[in-house]
Amino acid sequence: MEKSLDTSVPDFSVVVPVRNEADNISPLIAELKTVMTALQPYEIVIVDDGSDDATPKVLGDQARACPELRVIRHRSSVGQSAAITTGVNEARAGIIITLDGDGQNDPADIPALLDRFREADNPDLLLVTGERQKRRDSLLKRLSSRVANAVRRTLLGNHTPDTGCGLKVFRREDFLVLPTFDHMHRFLPALMLHAGTRVMSVEVNHRPRLHGKSNYGLFDRLWVGIIDLFGVTWLYRRRIEVEVREIGTSSNETGHA
Repeated sequence: MEKSLDTSVPDFSVVVPVRNEADNISPLIAELKTVMTALQPYEIVIVDDGSDDATPKVLGDQARACPELRVIRHRSSVGQSAAITTGVNEARAGIIITLDGDGQNDPADIPALLDRFREADNPDLLLVTGERQKRRDSLLKRLSSRVANAVRRTLLGNHTPDTGCGLKVFRREDFLVLPTFDHMHRFLPALMLHAGTRVMSVEVNHRPRLHGKSNYGLFDRLWVGIIDLFGVTWLYRRRIEVEVREIGTSSNETGHA
């Protein structure tokens, strides 16, 4: 894993996972700099998940021109969730902002999410997530996401309207206590709720992809997500079982899963 180094401590870390986004990443960095300049000090942590196009070169050029940018590279692709986890682990700030690297999330929405986060009574236990309005995706992509969201709501009792939106704000500490697994980013609101964190949604813009193609197809979004869903459902039930046993024991007994 390769990364650039800096010793400053920012207030905000913007974590962006990317893979083969050579044509999208420079405009996105420019937009992020415009938005985040008013929120100094900040850093942008981009995790390149084993890109095999010109993304590494573009990121290298950008890092030399932007002192706020830190680039971390996975030598091979291990998935979006792993890239987000790497970025959060390497982030220096206590408040994390995530968004996708394809340019479909609008950085101009970041201040609205941060306002909601900072206005909360207890931001220490809060995830603020975007709710994409007027999805600018293909019909197949919208339908698969709708089905996956419906299944998650039914099995997990998670009524977050748009669990798949990449634009989120949360505390680094709240993320680091969560279980990590492939595709966990699809379940972040449910996992946060399960850990005792509140989830709030803010309507955000959604833009069409201008360059490249999605790294996910119907199978990845729907069937793989459903397989992971059974694992998260098991986790929910396992956690509840442990809590019930602990509550039901006397002071000189310990419960075991």
